[in-house]
Amino acid sequence: MKRFSKVVSMLSATALMVSALAGCGNSASTESTSTGTDSASSDAAVFKIGGIGPTTGAAAIYGSDVRDAIQIAVDEINGEGGINGYQIEYKFEDDEHNAEKSVNAYNTLKDWGMQMLVGCVTSAPTIAVSEKTHEDNMFMLTPSGTAVNCVQYDNAFRVCFSDPNQGAASAEYLAGNSTYSASNIAIIYDSSTEYSTGIHDSFVSKAGELGLSIVADTAFTTDSATDFTVQLQTAKDAGADLIFLPIYYQEASLILTQANTMGYAPTFFGCDGMDGILEVENFDTALAEGLMLLTPFSATATDDLTVNFVTKFQEMTGHVPNQFGADAYDAVYAIKAVCEAQNITPDMSISDICEAMKTGMVAIELDNVLTSPTTLSWEASGEPNKDPRAVVITDGVYVLAE
Repeated sequence: MKRFSKVVSMLSATALMVSALAGCGNSASTESTSTGTDSASSDAAVFKIGGIGPTTGAAAIYGSDVRDAIQIAVDEINGEGGINGYQIEYKFEDDEHNAEKSVNAYNTLKDWGMQMLVGCVTSAPTIAVSEKTHEDNMFMLTPSGTAVNCVQYDNAFRVCFSDPNQGAASAEYLAGNSTYSASNIAIIYDSSTEYSTGIHDSFVSKAGELGLSIVADTAFTTDSATDFTVQLQTAKDAGADLIFLPIYYQEASLILTQANTMGYAPTFFGCDGMDGILEVENFDTALAEGLMLLTPFSATATDDLTVNFVTKFQEMTGHVPNQFGADAYDAVYAIKAVCEAQNITPDMSISDICEAMKTGMVAIELDNVLTSPTTLSWEASGEPNKDPRAVVITDGVYVLAE
């Protein structure tokens, strides 16, 4: 199977999948320094890893899962002796999905002594903070910043798939699945966000190459993201039996609700931003039955690694982790693997750590990963090589698509 960052040109239906998602409530705050074993002190050598993401506001469901998943990985690693014999000290800052606040959070963590950053969570803050990490030559690994420019510098890598890769892979999936290849497709996207437009543009391009039938293509903006009757009526009048939604779950829940009111029941297909729709307050989750998602993680997988992570995450937070959290968990273990392969120690300068990490990231291949059924590796461009999967919501849970 072709790897995702290799332009996903030979993606098959069975290779696709999704993530289980859930609410942002959690019972264990980790927005503070943590070593997992409380063994670090001011005069002890420790690795200081920072995290940045939204734990309040509209995108809190993403940042909270990232924060908590990092904590689980840190606690596990510290409990097993740390990295090269050194414990990890971890601190997470809330950026409220705001680029300016994210930069402020970065400066706070830098003053704290951060040596590497797992973040940011959303794209605009990631791009803003990448300018600062580039200036400081600090290694950063975003679990979920999907915009192309999130990894524009050589010190920045990502665990997630980029927006263009998601769009192309979605078209590949539909074209390769006999159930959907002949569908009349409508697209409803947010023209005011880089996330949605990036996926939209690559989907349209790849769909044209593959001969998919796009019968309607309509947009909205953040300022008009409450009434979608015009877009839905356009899709219905065009005879669309599948609607591609490269948007976030909040707007998607409104679209599904309004389509139901109209008596319109096409198949809906989304990407990683759809993850979270089952937790929207006052949303009738029965309307999401049959909704398909493209994503790299399945919380229902039965391998030991996934079961262990999901169990610990549920014990900590009371809900099932989403793919943002799974990518963050993998990110910490990637840092551990590279540090060990490159003999990185916390007494090295931030710049020296970064240079060693850059070399090591393109040399490793991880088998112990949640977000791929095979392995995870990276290109020098910062893009990951891993296999995507797809899920369909069935009886209110995410099930691997066939």
